[in-house]
Amino acid sequence: MTAPAASTPVKRYHPALVTLHWLLAVLLSAALGSGAGVLSKMPNTSPDKIPALRTHLIVGGLILVLTLLRLLARLMTAHPRPVSSGMAWADRYAPMLHWAFYLAVLAMAASGAGIALGAHLPEVVFGGVGHLPPDFGGMPARTAHGVMSKLLAGLIVLHVAAALHHQWVLRDGLLARMWFGRRR
Repeated sequence: MTAPAASTPVKRYHPALVTLHWLLAVLLSAALGSGAGVLSKMPNTSPDKIPALRTHLIVGGLILVLTLLRLLARLMTAHPRPVSSGMAWADRYAPMLHWAFYLAVLAMAASGAGIALGAHLPEVVFGGVGHLPPDFGGMPARTAHGVMSKLLAGLIVLHVAAALHHQWVLRDGLLARMWFGRRR
């Protein structure tokens, strides 16, 4: 997966990036939805909490691994040339937005690991040893996880809005670049 010469233009992103992009889109949506919509509302005394946490931890770990693989693939492959939105400020900030995704996902994983280790979740959730704390609310890592989830959700909304703007307003075919097909 080495990057072709810079003079070789490509129309689409590498298939590994495309696959990881869409897989992460689904997994991040599921993790954010289950965290905000289910886990945060479910008391730790609920018998359904441990299986829900187990799934959330597994999906979170998978997101971390896939994000690191995507970062590696991004650094090693050629990319299509940047497309202008017609707004200089948006074109200037778009690359920063994409790198912010990586940072937000890594911060979510770090804060999730902080919660898991601080509450001994691996032993409780996977080993059946011990009990959940009465509440995760007092944990600094839980506060960070909540803040990062909102930031990540905001980045996703902004990303989707920009992609739809390119696709339906500018009609520049931007979404085709993040799909499968001939790269050259």
